[in-house]
Amino acid sequence: MRIAVVGSGGREHALLAALARSPDVERLFAVPGNAGTAQLAENVPGLGPTDGPGLAGFVEARRVDLTIIGPEQPLVAGAADDLLDRGLAVFGPTAAAARIEGSKAFAKEVMAAAGVPTARSATFTDPDRAVAALDDFGPPWVVKADGLAAGKGVTVTGDHAAARAAVEAALVGGVHGEAGTTILLEEFLEGPEASVFAVTDGRTVLPLAPARDHKRVGDGDTGPNTGGMGAYSPLPDVDDDLVDQVRRTVLEPTVAELARRGARYQGLLYAGLTLTPAGPRVLEFNCRFGDPETQAIMPRMTSDLADLAWTAAEGTLAGCKVSWDPRACVTVVLASGGYPGSYRTGREVEGLAEAAARPGVQLFHAGTALGPGGRVRTAGGRVLGVTALGDDLADARARAYQAAGLVRFDGVHYRRDIGAVLP
Repeated sequence: MRIAVVGSGGREHALLAALARSPDVERLFAVPGNAGTAQLAENVPGLGPTDGPGLAGFVEARRVDLTIIGPEQPLVAGAADDLLDRGLAVFGPTAAAARIEGSKAFAKEVMAAAGVPTARSATFTDPDRAVAALDDFGPPWVVKADGLAAGKGVTVTGDHAAARAAVEAALVGGVHGEAGTTILLEEFLEGPEASVFAVTDGRTVLPLAPARDHKRVGDGDTGPNTGGMGAYSPLPDVDDDLVDQVRRTVLEPTVAELARRGARYQGLLYAGLTLTPAGPRVLEFNCRFGDPETQAIMPRMTSDLADLAWTAAEGTLAGCKVSWDPRACVTVVLASGGYPGSYRTGREVEGLAEAAARPGVQLFHAGTALGPGGRVRTAGGRVLGVTALGDDLADARARAYQAAGLVRFDGVHYRRDIGAVLP
């Protein structure tokens, strides 16, 4: 197979690394890719992330057998539709199905219809009404932008003034742009979080190994939300029985409800959960592989990812199984100084070869690019995912942090407690 992976982050690098292990893969393309993906695939610059027709034209011209779309923006914009309209195989939902991430209000509507357990919420476009409703939802308060906000559209706070400021920043100040013209106030759910991914062809739902993401920028889950500062898998508090419960009560009902609405879901459905004393409750759905969780899950997968994605795209997932390395995996994200706020790019990254040579370690590039002389430079907020397999969580953490300490660039910062605390 010739497979194209759309995206330029650590998630896509991790997917490409897993695909490269398949004996059925002849050639890989990264659209547009980064400095790390260039070691595994042909990078294809020049295509915008939401240029579905351009992507379809490239896939046809290069005789790509399967396209795996990594980020949410092209999926919500309909890139999968453009491929399917030309009879091209794609792993990723149509725009109608991707609304499960593109609109949190829509996701709540689907969950209510499907009987999926989730937090109580209300939707607002008027700032005065939203502020007046704050007392019905906290403390603590949860304020969410309805649309795509790059993982930064959620405010959780015990301060009424901060909650009000988050409402007004979205609905008056437009801090989230179009994504924040509608907001949700949501009941705060108490308990650790977990990410459960599932591959589906629209009928069969096949869960993958669970993972846990660390969203806040600082140790001890302090500071603003980010796109993710690290992840680990497996989870000591999520066993196979709980994953099966999530399949039956969350994932399958959601896929079935979308199908009832005429939106067949094929690709990866991600349930972000809170493990409350009353059972798992859905915090959010994503329409694609999560990042950085994918970086902690893919190294543990011993099944053939290319075969799995192809089977889902072809609608023949029934009867498939996924196997896993029993070892633990930890990913530590190395970020640019200032992230998730403003930051500089173009900083030379050193120590990559030394870090990658450590036993059990893989480096997944995210915000990187090749500079003059082929030197790797920073090109984003989250620069690198330092990932390590270990006999247990403590071993994997130690290996990941030893390797992380070898990577150097101006302003580098990372959390020191990935896998050590329950968010």
